[in-house]
Amino acid sequence: MHVTRSCFLGRSLFLTLSLVAGFAVTAVTPAIAADGWPQFRGPSQVGYVDEANPPLTWSEQENVTWKTPISGLGWSTPIIQDQQIWLTTATPDGKEMFVYCLDADNGEVLFRERLFYNEEPEPLGNAVNGYASPSGAIEPGRFYAHFGSYGTAAINTETFEVLWKHTELECRHFRGPGSSVVLVDDKLILTMDGIDVQYLAALDTATGEIAWRTDRSTEWDDYDGDGNVIADGDFRKGYGTPIVYEVEGQTQLLSVGSMAAFAYDPQTGEEIWTVTFDGYNAASSPVIANGLVMINTSTPRSILMAIDPAGTGDITATNVVWEYSRGVPTKPTPVVVDDELIIFVNDGGIATCLDAVTGEEIWKERLEGSYSASPVAAGGKVYFLGERGEAPVLAASREFERLAENSLPDGFMASPAIVGDTLYLRTRSHLYRIDD
Repeated sequence: MHVTRSCFLGRSLFLTLSLVAGFAVTAVTPAIAADGWPQFRGPSQVGYVDEANPPLTWSEQENVTWKTPISGLGWSTPIIQDQQIWLTTATPDGKEMFVYCLDADNGEVLFRERLFYNEEPEPLGNAVNGYASPSGAIEPGRFYAHFGSYGTAAINTETFEVLWKHTELECRHFRGPGSSVVLVDDKLILTMDGIDVQYLAALDTATGEIAWRTDRSTEWDDYDGDGNVIADGDFRKGYGTPIVYEVEGQTQLLSVGSMAAFAYDPQTGEEIWTVTFDGYNAASSPVIANGLVMINTSTPRSILMAIDPAGTGDITATNVVWEYSRGVPTKPTPVVVDDELIIFVNDGGIATCLDAVTGEEIWKERLEGSYSASPVAAGGKVYFLGERGEAPVLAASREFERLAENSLPDGFMASPAIVGDTLYLRTRSHLYRIDD
């Protein structure tokens, strides 16, 4: 069996009925304009946009409104509000880190500035990540750029003035930073899961000062017989981005680290509950579906775990409603469609659709290529972006249907953005606006 039921079946059934009635868990989103993509995974936090209908097909010769070259390397998602597109990039050696702002109408570069210079950045150790993978976040009047422990900055979106910079948070990312920022009221949440330290921190959005910092309470088991840390802490790293939701009137921030996931109070950093598992290097972010929160345990064997978030303390044995373990990704985050379907592609190109209530597998099919970017959905379609440039589009349905096969040069590492009926795609070298 690929789906594992928890032992509290009666409670799970009650939970499901309650969630359908609609009172358990609701998403919390930042203040945004009517149309926008304010953060990694968009306004819904699950990569889904209602009442939008982006193009089905595109190529270098078809449906490209404009394309703009972006220097350096960056896997961060385009962040969009009020006809501005913000993204980050860095030189391949990590010494220089930049922010871009483009005009959404014509792709013109409105602002480009080097935010940080690093004399000796830590080597990446692989070709998968870079120095500008974390996505920023935006709210009216401010964009927040983030490069892990290398620095975080706030920029005025009208004057392009850099309002503050913060470079005091230590963390050896070792293979590059990957966790994106999250806005909760007047706090910017940063995730620092390195080989040396593992913690979350909140910066005051007005000043950039630290509002709180909470260390992971993980009980590590990565020691050899002499008490030394195995692989120099490589099993303690994480790259995931938290999500924010409200359960029974309480706002929670859910963050997945190595070996455990934690729910925190985003105002104070106080730990609310935890679920433990055997996994590390988590990069796929949590999602919300039908009142449950889903986490991905990542390496060495990815398991998707659906959790009832109404609890305190260690809820591993009581609140895990179901688990799914066949072809779950380590990097791409699932997309949730209409609160009913969970659709994802794993790193090797296996696409899967699950029932959001039961975790039952609905369909599973192979796509061409390898995948790091997270899919998005709108207009009854799910968009996938492959590392070699493949861009298949599937029906967001219980019936598997391949609607289109697209491609662009240079390949995709960054996740896409949707605003209205427009699709924004970032390849390794350019940003594209795609329209019918």
